[in-house]
Amino acid sequence: MTSIQFPRLAAVCGLAFLAADASAQSIDEARAAFADGRFLEAAELGEALGTSGGYALAARSLAVYAHYEAPEEEWGDLIERAMRMGDEAVRADSTNPEAYYQSVHAVGRYAKRAGTITALRKGLGGKVRNLLEATLALDPDHVGAHIGFGGWHADIAASGFIARRMYGARKEESVAYYERALELAPESKVVMLEYAVRLPELDKENGEERAREMLEKAIALPVRDVYENYVHLDILDALDSLKDG
Repeated sequence: MTSIQFPRLAAVCGLAFLAADASAQSIDEARAAFADGRFLEAAELGEALGTSGGYALAARSLAVYAHYEAPEEEWGDLIERAMRMGDEAVRADSTNPEAYYQSVHAVGRYAKRAGTITALRKGLGGKVRNLLEATLALDPDHVGAHIGFGGWHADIAASGFIARRMYGARKEESVAYYERALELAPESKVVMLEYAVRLPELDKENGEERAREMLEKAIALPVRDVYENYVHLDILDALDSLKDG
């Protein structure tokens, strides 16, 4: 019996190793597609894996594509699919912080298009907060979640007294989250862009000057993939807006 079982066990283990290698190769292929700007392909490859990491990458790819490239008439379907992929990522592995973050990334893209007031009426303010809290509970140094909370506090605080009171949003908290994100990723174009566009409102006295310095520093950083190229163009637009303002 032993002579039969050991070969079978070895075969099963061998198949497991092959499956793991195939999965690793597939997620690498999906990440390469994302880096190349083949966002829809990256989403298909990620979703096909059926894993939390794959769904999270699919959610990210769809959200980025919807924001930067999708025709207007396709935006709604794409962002809804991105949000579904985020939900699937969390369901597949509730201990994966990136699953919660990419879920909130997709919801945040939807909320940004809808506008802060509309998003709050739909209850998205609480959903975003809960997903960000879940991300940081699993990974206290998650840069994206710190950026997200910085924007959450800033946008709700700017929406008026009732919104601030309802959600407990404060400019001081926004600054603290952005500063922590900068501390964790001082060379991140995304961190500097997201912080800079809100600095004039967060700091009436010195915010505009600091925002300009931050954006100029961000421009000098290298562009590593297609997504960062889009971020680079956003930085140039933000600088132009500061000059015009």
